[in-house]
Amino acid sequence: MELSEKNIAAAKYTPYDQWPTNHIENLQKKVQRSKWRLAYHIQPETGLLNDPNGFSFFNGKWHLFYQSFPFGTFHGLKSWYHVESVDLVHWENRGLAIPADTAYDSHGAYSGSAIPLNDQLRLFYTGNVRNKDWTRSSFQLGATMDTNGDIAKLKKPLIAELPEGYTSHFRDPQVFEYQDRYLMLIGAQTEHKEGHILIYESDDLLTWSLLGPLNFTDQQMGYMIECPHLVRVNKTPILIFCPQGLDQKIVSYQNSNPNCYLIADELDVTNRSLLSKQPIKRLDDGFDVYATQAIDAPDGRTLAISWLGLPEQGEYPVSVDGWTNCLSLVKELTIIDNHLYQYPVKEFHAQKTLVYEKQHTIDDITHVYQANDNCYELEITIPANKQGDLYLLADKQKNRYLQVTFDSASGIVHVDRSKVGLVQIEETNSVRTTTLPNYRSIKMNIFVDHSSIEIFFNEGYKVLSGLVFPEQEDTNIWIEGSELTYKERLYTISL
Repeated sequence: MELSEKNIAAAKYTPYDQWPTNHIENLQKKVQRSKWRLAYHIQPETGLLNDPNGFSFFNGKWHLFYQSFPFGTFHGLKSWYHVESVDLVHWENRGLAIPADTAYDSHGAYSGSAIPLNDQLRLFYTGNVRNKDWTRSSFQLGATMDTNGDIAKLKKPLIAELPEGYTSHFRDPQVFEYQDRYLMLIGAQTEHKEGHILIYESDDLLTWSLLGPLNFTDQQMGYMIECPHLVRVNKTPILIFCPQGLDQKIVSYQNSNPNCYLIADELDVTNRSLLSKQPIKRLDDGFDVYATQAIDAPDGRTLAISWLGLPEQGEYPVSVDGWTNCLSLVKELTIIDNHLYQYPVKEFHAQKTLVYEKQHTIDDITHVYQANDNCYELEITIPANKQGDLYLLADKQKNRYLQVTFDSASGIVHVDRSKVGLVQIEETNSVRTTTLPNYRSIKMNIFVDHSSIEIFFNEGYKVLSGLVFPEQEDTNIWIEGSELTYKERLYTISL
């Protein structure tokens, strides 16, 4: 039996083993025909992908999990799906890892983290439960993965009770080792609808004690904080988090909810304080970035990966193909002159092949290149005090395109996706803006992968990412400017 879209939506909290056996097969056929499948990003086999989870290095491999609803392109009964890699580039699908199948996670295995300990990878996640009245309960749960990849859930919750004064919006545990103990950060909402991050501590990863809310700002952080992650970039604490309903006066943003970060000076666990003299900033200036997960890797790097999608966004054009959303490239985080830089990990660059390298001078609009398909990296450097427009994902007549408007005098770059493809994303604002140092050259490394784009400005000083849905033949690149001399390199990417 093939379910209608209406029946699928109505069945979104049905246990996985009760779905018709041919439903996934029908979705797989649709996915195989999709013109927007990605070549070098993590994407779902079917259905919906959202938050990255459990990013870790264990037993000689990198492990990553993501929230998955494989039966449809909307938010249904979430599970964890597992992928692994030897190089942070080639990811192998390992299948369903944490299903929603117990009394403590009956309505979803929500986000969390992982840390290796001896011969096990310890997993931490939030169990979502609804009663008959649809009242939510949240449990912080644990599981273990052995060296064979077999996962076993702990029988009892690690944290079964809500802290006093907080609602059931209490989720996304990040666990990490700190000095002689373990700490857990959890996103939370107070009964007064204020977003907090709570800190718990443990000696054995099993028994957890509440220390209290993390003090990192005097400003109200919206009505809920999701996906908190604290890492140390060259010993400098960086807090990454998603404050829902954040006042635009604190951080300006155009997405439904922002993904933010704070560079701190010191973590004072005794006083539950993250001391900082810097403002809270957007992590990415793009369209569809959320739920970034970061780790301090055993090789000394700090790595991060983001969900390219948004929790409040309606269906993207790709939903008709039986799948939606992807994860970003894995990025290394560094700090230079008190500024956070993000750039794709060095392992990725071995997959690139230089197609051409040249310098142009134009005084009009020119056709730069027509790629075989939208799977490449374009590196382009604009000298100081120049203005112009770059058009990617364009048809031959330049009627459809992604427009990048740059001004290296002001340091302002606008990216407009309103004219990409035949079917545009339904949104009220299709332009995003990033601001760079003025009166300096602008270097853009633009990674295009069929239905995603990630632009790294000035070696990762700023990042602007998003989802795009061009036609297959829209592979042209144009540039426009007056007395504009620019340098460019184009690479194909093959995994």
